[in-house]
This record gives sequence, C-alpha cells and structure tokens, in this order.
Amino acid sequence: MKRQSFISGVGYNLPDKIMRNEELSNYMDTSDEWISERSGIKERRVVEKLKESGVGPAELSIPAVQNALDRANLNKEDIDLIIFSTAMPDYFLPGSGCLLQEKMGFPMIGALDIRVQCAGFIYGLSVADQFIKSGTYDNVLLVCSEVQSTTIDYSNRGRDVAVLFGDGAGAVVVSATSESKGILSHHLHSEGKYAKELWIETPSAQMYPRLTNELVDEGRHHLKMNGREVFKQAVKRFPEVILECLNHNNIDAEEIDLFLPHQANIRINNMVQKKLGLRDDQVFNNIQKYGNTTSATIPILLGEAYESGRIKEGNLVLMAAFGSGFTWGASLMRW
Repeated sequence: MKRQSFISGVGYNLPDKIMRNEELSNYMDTSDEWISERSGIKERRVVEKLKESGVGPAELSIPAVQNALDRANLNKEDIDLIIFSTAMPDYFLPGSGCLLQEKMGFPMIGALDIRVQCAGFIYGLSVADQFIKSGTYDNVLLVCSEVQSTTIDYSNRGRDVAVLFGDGAGAVVVSATSESKGILSHHLHSEGKYAKELWIETPSAQMYPRLTNELVDEGRHHLKMNGREVFKQAVKRFPEVILECLNHNNIDAEEIDLFLPHQANIRINNMVQKKLGLRDDQVFNNIQKYGNTTSATIPILLGEAYESGRIKEGNLVLMAAFGSGFTWGASLMRW
C-alpha cells in the first residue's frame, strides 16, 4: 500500500480576553453594525498586554500543541520535525519554532519557520505531507500561531485593519499511514506584484536605520491593507484554486463534505460558496467569534469542526486560504 499522510491530531488555543466590536468604538470611529455588515465579525480574542512581558506566538501555541499530541496519542518524543507558521514571530530571529521546542521540551529535532501569512497552514501542510510521503519522517508537528493585536493600530488611522484581526493558535500532527485515507493534494500560488497591498513596511532590512522615531510616528510599523484590492483578488483566486484542486482529483463540488475557508471576511466566503454552488451544510465559518487569525484560521476551524462532530471518518475535507504576498492555495484530504 502506498505511504500516505493524514492528520492524526488537531488542537487549538485562543486567548481568554474577548474584544467585542463595541469596545473598538471606544478607540476609533466605528460601530458593531459597521463591522458586522462589512466583515461578519462580532468579536475577536486578544492577548493580555503586560508592561514587562507578554504572550508571543510560541507561548500561545502550547495548549494547542498539547491538545493535538493528546488526540494523536503521541508524546513529544514521537515528533520528528516542527513546522511553525506565523506572520508575527516572537522575534526577528530566532524562529518561533525553536522557542516552542525549548518551551515544551521537545527533543533536538528540526524546527522550521515559514512565513506565508494567511496561507501558512496550506503551505505548511504541503511541506509536512512531502516529508511523510517521502519516508523521511513519521510524525510532523505543524503549528500556526498568531499574536497580531500587539502590532495593530487601534485608532482611526488603523481602523480598516484593526476591526478584522485577532489572536489565536492551531496545531495538527501529520502522521504516516498505509490506509486509504489522508491528504490527497495541494495547490499553491503566489503573485508578488501585490506585496504592498497587505504588508508591514518597517522594520525592514532595506532601511538603515531599520526603525526611527519618525517611522513610528508615521505609523509605518503597523499592518497596512488595501482592502478593496485584497477583496477583489480573493474572490477571483479562491474559486480558481479550489476548482484546480477538485479537477485534479476528479471530484465535483457537491461531493465535498466540509469546506474550511480562510476566515478573512464573511462576504468573501459567501461569494466563493455561491460561485462553487456549495450548500450551507458544506461550509464551516467561525469568523464572527475570532476575526481573522491569519494562518491559524484553518486549524482553529478544523479543531472546532472535529469537536462538534462536523467531520466524520471518510469525509472529504477541502481547505483554502488567500492572503498577503499575495499567496494562496488549497488542500484536499479524506478524513
């Protein structure tokens, strides 16, 4: 039997602090109605900000990782490689994967950080899949963790971004199997000409000094987004890559048991659902509770779908994401 890879365990973790839309109206000119109508978001989770020290993506991911290990019936010693996806690392260097390795006491295994923002789970899953199918490793830990609230400009200047993003972490264990289940294919794309439509300009290696008081005063260290262009490209590229994935596997959209889309904007997801002709029971969204947690959105969705019984053995699960870069992709698996 051909060696396959499958998700043997899944977990997620969210900060306790809930920031509702009404709270944002204390900092900027916005309202619950305005945010809900344009994005579908009602609230998001954010880490508690401490004066001396706070929680970064490595720390936030620990409960998610432990949950995934427990569900896979594996110990830390069984993991052969850590892949860590984050748009907002703990430090510029070293990578957050190394920090997680030390914090949780993993063996001296490899720790690979990837930075493809919202598409991080799809890209990371593709990397883990190849390591498993090649026979290099038997169990790969994929972690997606984002602490974005500490880089958000909670003022009118940053309003368009501030209302969308939240903090959260998700993790999966990708393991080897000889059974007729698991990951079927991945389809990855990028278009760098749109890089500055969703980016953080500074600190940058292209600048010297990399950060100045002037740059900070101008807010150029905050996340910036051209929402109109992101929306336009997302509703175009999402269906394209999903159809590419379905056609590659000779599967019709009606055969999909569950579609887990990146949680950036409910209007994007609704338009994609309509274009593909998917029923409501085929699609799972949770953006209303958590906002956009970047690469963590799909593993958080996966964890909630698993806990609620939305995913059953043998189900076809489709996942797709689009984000900064621009990067986008889709993966299909049989649970």
